[in-house]
Amino acid sequence: MSILHVLGISGSLRTGSFNTGLLRAATELLPEGMTLEVFDLTPIPVYNADADGANTPESVRHFKSRIATADALLIATPEYNYSIPGVLKNAIDWASRTPKDSPLSGKPVAMMGAGGVMGTVRAQMHLRQILLFNGTLLLAKPELYVAGARDKFDVAGNLTDEVTKNAIRALLEALAAWTLRLNPKHTT
Repeated sequence: MSILHVLGISGSLRTGSFNTGLLRAATELLPEGMTLEVFDLTPIPVYNADADGANTPESVRHFKSRIATADALLIATPEYNYSIPGVLKNAIDWASRTPKDSPLSGKPVAMMGAGGVMGTVRAQMHLRQILLFNGTLLLAKPELYVAGARDKFDVAGNLTDEVTKNAIRALLEALAAWTLRLNPKHTT
């Protein structure tokens, strides 16, 4: 039996991040035949073209190798100023270099996000643009925008809302089906 390995990326570095909490919850809601590795973006330096190529930092090489070996990506993004956080854009910029060798190209991706009144609708719209440019294969549906996040997590940052848990479960199942559809030789 083959296992689908998903790399989870949170666009937040905050200790009590709701978006990292969504990924933590996802690790407990995985469908059979799927694993989820959550990657910490903290060690990724600010993108600098002078450090590209032979000078690429080890933390970036490691990040790109984790993307390359994953069957799919699951990105959880907060919304800052109607867009994605700089840390997430920075990581994507590193992963996109060089375009002909980017591990993002052809990679199945699902996204979700937790935030305020509108969830992360605007951030996810921008993230779609960025990922489409990089040749990722975005899962169109279901969409997962967690509005009113403060009321859906406990003080330890654990997701407590059953409706959101069910939505994450549905997103993971759709990502598994999407990944298998794009790579039918990968059987579970």
